[in-house]
Amino acid sequence: MTDNVLDIALLICFLCMLIAMLLAFVRLVRGPSMYDRIAAMDLIASVTMGFILVYSIVIQKSMYVDIAIVISLISFIGTVAISTYLRLNSKKDE
Repeated sequence: MTDNVLDIALLICFLCMLIAMLLAFVRLVRGPSMYDRIAAMDLIASVTMGFILVYSIVIQKSMYVDIAIVISLISFIGTVAISTYLRLNSKKDE
């Protein structure tokens, strides 16, 4: 009984994350501004981390948590770098 409930909960988690990934991808493609696209890329990285963490629960291996930590660090550094570049580039235009 408990395994059946856990399987259903994990399936619902995967479906919700898939919908979030698709919506973020639409925002990435159709985003009216560069800031919307940056936020969409950050969300895609977060959803990818969620996929990896839920998959690690499914296969009961904790080694995939390290991969999620690395993805979060790379995502954070990339977001800060792009935001800094855009801020500096906008000051040159003034």
